Amino acid sequence: MTVADEKKALICLIAGLLRDCNHVAVGAASPIPGAAALLAKAAWGSPKHVNILGSVANNFFTGGGGELFDCAAQGRIDAFFLGGGQIDGKANINLMGLGDYPKSSPRWPGTFGSAYLYFLIPKVILFREEHSRRTLVEKVDFISAPGTSADHIYRKGGPFGLITSKAFFRFDKDKERFRLVSVHPTSSLEDILDNTGFHFDYSEDTPETPSPDPELLAILDRDVRQKVAEVYPNFADAIFPMTSGVEHVK
Repeated sequence: MTVADEKKALICLIAGLLRDCNHVAVGAASPIPGAAALLAKAAWGSPKHVNILGSVANNFFTGGGGELFDCAAQGRIDAFFLGGGQIDGKANINLMGLGDYPKSSPRWPGTFGSAYLYFLIPKVILFREEHSRRTLVEKVDFISAPGTSADHIYRKGGPFGLITSKAFFRFDKDKERFRLVSVHPTSSLEDILDNTGFHFDYSEDTPETPSPDPELLAILDRDVRQKVAEVYPNFADAIFPMTSGVEHVK
């Protein structure tokens, strides 16, 4: 399986998780989640609305991040994606940096409202391609956004699951821990156990992540690639070699 095929498989996996949504928002610099939202809309008409920050053609926000936050507070966004330099077993994410804050080194871009969105959006999918003990840690160095909250704290949003280049985990809110749902074809249970820094629930016979439906891949290649190229041109050229020399959608 080529790198492009692996990324397409992740796009198709994530797309399937968005079919029950009406409005999906995607932050900047998120090509795989963005492509997945566009694929779900093209394949099933659901989500009906997709907003990708940084896009012109696929973004009806006129107020940028401020409007995203307003819509989240009004309950008008069903799914969003968060990542982090570190993610731990309680679904806490760290976007600030390594080591003790404020002396973190290196420093990362910062939280940019991630905690706010984590509390308000019902289905937050954590996405981090790198699957290693460096990124998936026992305990984050700094909590930019907490995965769980005390019962007395109002919170309608939170982690749905975690997708990496090796596996798909669901988050169990009652147990406050992840459960391994499937292992991608390019990995193995032993590989995941070796490269995950936090404890998680799993079965010895955890299934393999299903291969993408050929019809879904065809829609991705035929109908979605130029929409992806409009906002992520370098990414599109990397996973859709045929886009070379093809005019990107304006």
